[in-house]
Amino acid sequence: QTQRLNYMQKLVSGENVLVKDELIEIEEADFLNDVEVKLSDYSHTILNETGINILQNKKKKKDNIINPSEITKKELLFDPIEMKQLFDLKDLLLEDKFKETQSRLTDKGLPKGIIVLLHGATGTGKTEIVKQLAIYSDREIMKVEISQSKSMWYGESEKIIKRIFTDYKAFAKESKQTPILLFNEADAILSKRNDAGNSSISQTENAIQNILLEEFENFEGILIATTNLASNLDTAFERRFLYKFNFIVRIIRFKYKLNVFIRFIDQFCIIQITDGTIWSCLEGSSASP
Repeated sequence: QTQRLNYMQKLVSGENVLVKDELIEIEEADFLNDVEVKLSDYSHTILNETGINILQNKKKKKDNIINPSEITKKELLFDPIEMKQLFDLKDLLLEDKFKETQSRLTDKGLPKGIIVLLHGATGTGKTEIVKQLAIYSDREIMKVEISQSKSMWYGESEKIIKRIFTDYKAFAKESKQTPILLFNEADAILSKRNDAGNSSISQTENAIQNILLEEFENFEGILIATTNLASNLDTAFERRFLYKFNFIVRIIRFKYKLNVFIRFIDQFCIIQITDGTIWSCLEGSSASP
């Protein structure tokens, strides 16, 4: 029993020779008994070349995968400046434009990944924006709750972050279009580095950020991160984001009495005035004529 447990631990930690040689892949779980092992694409290629064909089971859908067909379509309206930014991002995610942008980035010697930061106060609809973009571009979302990825065990957080990108790459291979990797509430890993001595916590957080910076540099997909605290963003990440969009809560007072339409979307109301101007305002706030 002890020998079996040690073998499983080496598999999960990546120390096993089969994992090191990329012959098998590990589907991690919360408990060792739930860990799944499967042959890698490399193994299947080797076997196919020798005339051995192995039936591959269809990968079961994970809880953090959101299919665009499962998302409820909503009309999200912001002020004209924010809307223009979103239209630019929406067009960028169309397949032809996406490939064209990646090609241009490669020609300039830049990382070809599309990495975007959506920042603003809580409730401004950042996560919902990503979902609506997924519908429009027909892309699946791999959603990662970053706050849940910071393990209490020293050293585990780094492995989890690496595993996120490994899983994303594997998932992207199975998807008809490049999926969106959503880092939801990414404040915990994008904030300024901790210089408080040599504590294990600060070392772990700095190690996580170093891993992220390396993964961002080699990233080839679509990553959208949401955060409430962009002002606390570590400067090392500033140049890694191709786009940064800010969403501001506004309480608007308007002078028009006629043809004012108010629609509620999530925690916000949308006020459309006769001249076509569209503003967002906090639900429950007063708008005086």
